[in-house]
Amino acid sequence: MADQYAQSSEHTRPTELPAIPSIRWDEPPEGPVLVLLDQTRLPGEESELVCTDAPALVEAIRTLAVRGAPLLGIAGAYGVALAAARGFDVDEAADALAGARPTAVNLAYGVRRAQAAHRAAVAGGADFRGAAGAALSAARALHAEDAEASARMAAHGLALLDELLPGGGHRILTHCNTGALVSGGEGTAFAVALKAHREGSLRKLWVDETRPLLQGARLTAYEAARNGMAYTLLTDNAAGSLFAAGEVDAVLIGADRIAADGSVANKVGSYPLAVLARYHHVPFIVVAPVTTVDPETPDGASIEVEQRAGQEVTEVTAPQVPVAGRDAGGGIPVAPLGTQAYNPAFDVTPPELVTAIVTEEGVLSPVTAEGLVELCARSRQVTIS
Repeated sequence: MADQYAQSSEHTRPTELPAIPSIRWDEPPEGPVLVLLDQTRLPGEESELVCTDAPALVEAIRTLAVRGAPLLGIAGAYGVALAAARGFDVDEAADALAGARPTAVNLAYGVRRAQAAHRAAVAGGADFRGAAGAALSAARALHAEDAEASARMAAHGLALLDELLPGGGHRILTHCNTGALVSGGEGTAFAVALKAHREGSLRKLWVDETRPLLQGARLTAYEAARNGMAYTLLTDNAAGSLFAAGEVDAVLIGADRIAADGSVANKVGSYPLAVLARYHHVPFIVVAPVTTVDPETPDGASIEVEQRAGQEVTEVTAPQVPVAGRDAGGGIPVAPLGTQAYNPAFDVTPPELVTAIVTEEGVLSPVTAEGLVELCARSRQVTIS
């Protein structure tokens, strides 16, 4: 079994950002490790999960202890560096990491970037330590780039909101979790709302519960509370009534993969929001770094959608910290024994339902294949320069 252990830490005050970073590299005397804020234990407990090898990180990714497209890319890169530093087979570790969650293209991107740096160092005659250092440098560079991209996306996103909705007082509906818990910085879609809050133009953040794993209720509400934002939690199927009442000015979501035609794969429940937004003439905005665009996936139908265990639907999982006598992490059945469940982790929104895609390189609207090609080319020019 993968070697991993957890450590707890104290809570910070409700209006502060999380004291514990979502991910960090550490080098204790017993050897390098990758330390994660265990998202399965939030919001009840802030606890760190320490991975000493790639299999431990793969398990953390699959169990959603670490999640969110940009952060998965960072984690994947650090995972390759960890394998290199610990003397494991780097290519084997890279393949295992890249396949841990198939829909999230950032994961494979981060893995292959660190792997390429390691291979180049080896080919250049670097010794074991030098090659491992090259992989770690690639991971750290990706981490820093993502933090910078987050800030730029927030600025572009708020400028777009102010253009579409002059006068401020934005009422934003978001789905799943897209803040500091998924990023090297302050997030993607959530970062836009956070910037609006700081500049006094956010009237309300509507937070979808995001069933069945409740990333909105457990994680987005957690981040909103820590930042002192005005937010209200709702069940996913209550969103329609909000639109009908005219209480939503814009929908902001993240993305796990954007196909070459502009189709967007995101947490399941995103597509219904896009349909509602179109009917009610509300902007539907996707916020994601350019690394989430996958030119090798031609269209939405070509996106591999992860299917998760049916028990996530047929049972309600108790929090990882014990509550009212329940065992931590135990499942509470809500359906008859033997019930089959349909449980895709993501759905796909076609480009014609997307008002704009906000990236660190700017805003794409309307969303077209040609526009995405230009965005990606601009990103490569920035990286090379």
